[in-house]
Amino acid sequence: MTNASGTVASLAGAVKRYGALTALDGLDLMLHRGELVALLGPNGAGKSTTIGLLLGLIRADAGRVELFGQEPQRIDARRRVGVMLQSAMLPATLSVGELLRQAMSYYPSPRPLQESAELAGITDLLQRRYAQLSGGQQRRVQFAVALCGRPELLFLDEPTVGMDIDARQKLWAAIRRLVAEGCAVVLTTHYLEEAEALAQRVVVLAKGRVISDGSVEALRSYVPLTRIRCLTDLDPLAIARWPNVAEVTREQGCLQIRTEAPEQVLRRLLDADLGLSGLEVSRAGLAEAFAELTRADAPQQEVA
Repeated sequence: MTNASGTVASLAGAVKRYGALTALDGLDLMLHRGELVALLGPNGAGKSTTIGLLLGLIRADAGRVELFGQEPQRIDARRRVGVMLQSAMLPATLSVGELLRQAMSYYPSPRPLQESAELAGITDLLQRRYAQLSGGQQRRVQFAVALCGRPELLFLDEPTVGMDIDARQKLWAAIRRLVAEGCAVVLTTHYLEEAEALAQRVVVLAKGRVISDGSVEALRSYVPLTRIRCLTDLDPLAIARWPNVAEVTREQGCLQIRTEAPEQVLRRLLDADLGLSGLEVSRAGLAEAFAELTRADAPQQEVA
């Protein structure tokens, strides 16, 4: 974890209410240089409000919010930030090159146009009108606009929506490059495999509070079960009665077993069925850990 001198933004005891609704309830969060933080939570958890406070779009009712040691409304702080929102309204009649030049003009030391285009994978789109692009191409242009100002803090809200697999992988590579250069990145996404692939740190919100803050690995360890998948004629009901078996299901011909003692269960499986095939063993994924954490009755937990 980066020390305090590397902090680019922070919330301390932040409270935000909308009438009778408390969107943030004393939220604490610190963002550091060169760190990609996945900000996750169910709908209504407070993610949008958190980002709105850090961007200076709204003000907290209580607590402290800082962006580069200043109030987020200060223009010199906001110029150090890049934003890619889930929905963006860019001038449809401008070409991609014109959009980038326009965005670059707002910053004191922007990236060269060609460099921004290459990072976002849009060099072949510079002469085309924005309105003529597909949804995935428009998202790549929005990414280029977000990074063209050479931001020190970059907010990415569902950045790969509408992209095919190849475009998504290229965007991931560009994000990793920005982080390696020292940029802090805050990622919100419903693709939990995206958070698992990119994030150094995962912050989970629920009901306006942080319920988990730690590495992907630490969050995954919150669910101690290992998943075993295989093709076998063994009776699932009989396996469910074995020691250390938590759950057994059969999906599309595959037997799926969840267990806290995978080695013991594997040995018994192989002894019981010499013809067993298609064996796969995997730990709980981020999606399972997220689901477990955000259940209504889940206890508050911090992971290191």
